[in-house]
Amino acid sequence: MGYKVLIVEDSTASREFIASTLSQIEGTEVVCANSGFDALKLLPRYRFDLIITDINMPGINGLELINFVKKSPTYRETPLFVITTEGREQDRARGLALGAAEYLIKPFEAQQLEGLLMRYLNIA
Repeated sequence: MGYKVLIVEDSTASREFIASTLSQIEGTEVVCANSGFDALKLLPRYRFDLIITDINMPGINGLELINFVKKSPTYRETPLFVITTEGREQDRARGLALGAAEYLIKPFEAQQLEGLLMRYLNIA
């Protein structure tokens, strides 16, 4: 069974690092959006098994995106990870309170992200 993961990240370097890390996991298809607005256009077109978003993005930021996703009947139960430079405890608490399953601070290890993906998608 294949898994479809949406990465929402405005930084090209971060987006490519995350996509490259996840592409190493067999059966994982990665779709990228470079803004919250682009993500909102992609969400109805596919059925994502996991969503990863940055917080600080122009236009629709990651917190607004999480809020939208968690109110959607289609995506309410979909695991969502935040990957951001915002390391303050209040930022982390806010992201988790809105419904993020995990909150990773940049920089992070590729193995950490791989482990979380495999755990949330139940990949052996």
